[in-house]
Amino acid sequence: MSSVFKALSDPTRRRVLQLLRAGPMSAGELSDQFDVSKPTMSAHFLVLKEADLIHAEKAGKSIIYHLKLSVLEEALLGFVHSFGLGADAPAPSPLATKETLG
Repeated sequence: MSSVFKALSDPTRRRVLQLLRAGPMSAGELSDQFDVSKPTMSAHFLVLKEADLIHAEKAGKSIIYHLKLSVLEEALLGFVHSFGLGADAPAPSPLATKETLG
């Protein structure tokens, strides 16, 4: 889970994931969306691949990236559950007031 949060800690990588929500894109198409060098984008892609958030597929001379949304969902759900939140979380105490519930 820590590799996922490391990957999500950078705004460029978060934007890559947002762009991939619309569908697979080539490395060039993704890189064109950012004002950074290609080697910098390659490093971002590597972090996302190591976190298993994206999948790379070779298509001729291009690399096509796909979002692995299930991995992201799993990591976020695990994080939420680690705080006792979510579907299995206990109900709030009957002594809780509006102020304590926020």
